[in-house]
Amino acid sequence: MTFAQQYGGMWIPTELNEKEMKDLGLKISAKDIFNPQKASIKDAVVQFNGGCTAEIISPKGLLLTNHHCGFGQIQAHSTVQNDLLSNGFWAKNTEGELPNPGVTVDFIVDIKEVSNQILEGTDNLTEPELSKQIAKNIEIYKNSQKIEPYQSISVKSMYYGNKFYAYTIETYKDIRLVGAPPQSIGKFGSDTDNWVWPRHTGDFSMFRIYAGKDNKPAEYSKDNIPYVPKHFLPVSIKDKNENDFTFVFGFPGRTTEYLPAIAVEKIMKEIDPARIAVRDVALKTLDEKMRTDDATRIQYSAKYASVANYWKKWIGEVEGLKKSNAVEKKVMYEGSLVAKNHEVKTTLDQLNKLYNDQAPFALNNAYYSETLRNAETLMLANLYYNYITSVEAGRMDDKGTTAFKSRLTSFYKDYNAELDAKVTAKLLALYSNKTAAQFLPAGFEKYKNEAQNIQSIEEISKNSIITGRTEVNSASLSKDIEKAFSNQDKLIKTLKKDPVYQLFVSMRDTYTTKADPQFTSLQTKIDALQKTFMAQQMATDKDRKFFPDANSTLRVTYGKVKGSSPRDAVSYNYQTHLAGVLEKYVPGDYEFDVPKKLIDLYNKKDFGNYKDKTGDVPVGFTATNHTTGGNSGSPALDANGNLVGLNFDRQWEGTMSDINYDPRFSRNIMVDTKYILFIIDKYADSKWLIDEMKVVK
Repeated sequence: MTFAQQYGGMWIPTELNEKEMKDLGLKISAKDIFNPQKASIKDAVVQFNGGCTAEIISPKGLLLTNHHCGFGQIQAHSTVQNDLLSNGFWAKNTEGELPNPGVTVDFIVDIKEVSNQILEGTDNLTEPELSKQIAKNIEIYKNSQKIEPYQSISVKSMYYGNKFYAYTIETYKDIRLVGAPPQSIGKFGSDTDNWVWPRHTGDFSMFRIYAGKDNKPAEYSKDNIPYVPKHFLPVSIKDKNENDFTFVFGFPGRTTEYLPAIAVEKIMKEIDPARIAVRDVALKTLDEKMRTDDATRIQYSAKYASVANYWKKWIGEVEGLKKSNAVEKKVMYEGSLVAKNHEVKTTLDQLNKLYNDQAPFALNNAYYSETLRNAETLMLANLYYNYITSVEAGRMDDKGTTAFKSRLTSFYKDYNAELDAKVTAKLLALYSNKTAAQFLPAGFEKYKNEAQNIQSIEEISKNSIITGRTEVNSASLSKDIEKAFSNQDKLIKTLKKDPVYQLFVSMRDTYTTKADPQFTSLQTKIDALQKTFMAQQMATDKDRKFFPDANSTLRVTYGKVKGSSPRDAVSYNYQTHLAGVLEKYVPGDYEFDVPKKLIDLYNKKDFGNYKDKTGDVPVGFTATNHTTGGNSGSPALDANGNLVGLNFDRQWEGTMSDINYDPRFSRNIMVDTKYILFIIDKYADSKWLIDEMKVVK
């Protein structure tokens, strides 16, 4: 079986294999999917707030994305008194839609390959001159293009720097929250069901794009009007059948499909386990508090979900890499390349040595970066360190200070210093026990005992201005940022003496002298060789169709609606139903509670047009589309380009598809459009939104 026949791939929409897609069942043309000259499906697909994907489903700019993609905005509008996370939110008309300052959506207007222009004059150059010349060529190219004031151009490297593509982007800045189910629907199953099939999560939320009266991007104004799109997606509520063609259109974040076997082995055995260990400690500590305190639950819900997401993904990735024999497959593939092209052996020998040389530094990098990511108190200290460094270097002007204070205000809003002191204490114990002595600051052995840490770090936290528990300039940084910054010299002097700051600096100084330079230097050499290895793969393997690794650019992936058999004697159907929600129902449970109204609708069998041939409402389905993070919220489309589902996850047994796509296990998980419309219509009584859509029956 060739690579192309496995249907894995995240294809640039200007380079689709139309014949293969039509052989699988596509009824429309590739030009209907992406056409810079006239309206096409790409005009209904946007990048949501720089991360997820969303799609337009009405002629009035109605936007559909995942509940977890809109979670931060739902949380921002929530209070203990008006808990939209728990209760849901549904605007009764456009006047009731809620603005979200800072949220943007990006349309891709055009895509062009510009490799010749960007690589001009780079022959025989090595780093750092190569990067400088490429950066110069990118600026020359961007400056040569005529674009509208509301447009921008982004040039992206593909195939590890062997090709380059230019994206013309239009950004809309007035995005309002229209509707979201309660998290007992939108996050049903929460962390237990995350990355898991069978799935019963109504993971969707709704926004609307607003524009100026000329229909062009504009800053938020009450006078703005709903955006009129060039194209919007009809919403299908037809039944799905196994082996139906489907394709997903969106912005996958990052994959590494072309790494050598040695790199995959290091990820599987060393890097992922280190990341998992750090997040495991942080999550358990947060969960204990969130389950018993509603204010903490609301304050930390978005952050907890973000941390848990990749924690569980990495666990599945390790298991999937082992189960799919990813390293062995890579070794065999590399052998086949060497047999055809002996130069590949030289490259692989060098890569093997570099990865082994880098291993101890890479492991410390994983523990250090994850500790800083999950110990928020240390993360705060890092922010202040960067601020002080910028001030002392003369790089911090009034505008920069204002932006920094704004960032701090946002950070402190969702920061519990006492809770994070416990998280930090436990992570310091893990770090000191798992890190080789050569990478630890002098005297750091005192942090090896977790129980002692909890006492000592709480004491440090109470005496820190960084945590906001001690004042500077007669003010707490967490409560009165302006007053705390009123005397900058005094603030900086006090910060430098702060016990949290000094703890962080000791860790940072050791890492930046003992690990980071070696890690970075070796990574630069690895990256250069990976570019060579990528070029050699493409030149040597003429039978394989190559797609560039995901890098948050617009892609199309396609496959078929399909169940799976991931383990011995285990077989999964491709479709779940509302009955399964009730089967999982645990009254009052943090993850598996079900709203009374949804139970009543089920008991009355009040399903409207949204039941399928089984007589029940379909909730989710799986297919063989090759997706990753960033595809959250992506439209799943049928052979005619109608919306049939909303991508939100992958099956746990196949999360290794970022590194090694295996058609036996790799499944993407989607919310069925029937369930989405059922919730909007029957549960939320928001038929006015259904009336905006073009529903295909």
